[in-house]
Amino acid sequence: MSIVIERVDTVLWKKIVLPRLSWKSPGIRKSQREGAALSIDAGGRLPRHVGIIMDGNGRWAEARGLPRSAGHRQGVQALREIVRVSGKLGISVLTAYCFSTENWQRPQEEVDFLMQLLLEVLSDELESLHEEGVRIVPIGRLEDLPKAVRKQVEQAAKLTAHNQLIKLNMAISYGGRLEIITAIQRLLDAAKTDNSLVLDEATLAQYLYTVGDPDLDLIIRTGGEQRLSNFLLWQGAYAELYFSDIMWPDFTVEDFMEAIRDYQRRERRFGRIPGK
Repeated sequence: MSIVIERVDTVLWKKIVLPRLSWKSPGIRKSQREGAALSIDAGGRLPRHVGIIMDGNGRWAEARGLPRSAGHRQGVQALREIVRVSGKLGISVLTAYCFSTENWQRPQEEVDFLMQLLLEVLSDELESLHEEGVRIVPIGRLEDLPKAVRKQVEQAAKLTAHNQLIKLNMAISYGGRLEIITAIQRLLDAAKTDNSLVLDEATLAQYLYTVGDPDLDLIIRTGGEQRLSNFLLWQGAYAELYFSDIMWPDFTVEDFMEAIRDYQRRERRFGRIPGK
């Protein structure tokens, strides 16, 4: 493990010198960054819908002797930059896994902090996101959220409802299995008054949180783990998976662009024979 000192200067985190952790040798890491220019294949396929599992905030902070909350705060800035560049690239939808249904089982102090951080982020960043054309859509079991948080995310959704640069799905109190069960329940309720409804993939998709969105093309997970963790299980059936060892607070625009380039190099077959 190598440590490189760099300065972190963000809206949500005071100026402080923090070490950047790399789980690979400095030489390899340097060459990776030199090759990760802010460009992609202009003629290549661009993902319409990208999902991000933002893992590693807590471990990032603990490795520095900081409280886990510091990692979550720094992770906010990483997301802000990825949202900005996604809009510039022309990606239609970005879904960020902000808080899962399982995260409610974390220590109450951490849960309370995350809810407060969400309030701060929406308060501090909403106006600039709105001006840049970002449409914010909260998805998940929002009734689980504290009243103040739910009110804030719903206000953000209302304010940005007509923006068209990029749609940012904020998955909050979200679980993929729960979403599917909820969709089936809603479909069955609708079928009670509409005998024409048929239970098939297209119909069920109309009752998901992400109705109207294209299926996931690419799922990025940071932090070294290689699993989906109950994230967009239906929508990600044919998504390309990209796993990074980098902790989320250290995941930069350059790292994101490398994930896009990796996606462009892949051949998507959807069960078909190549070239057919």
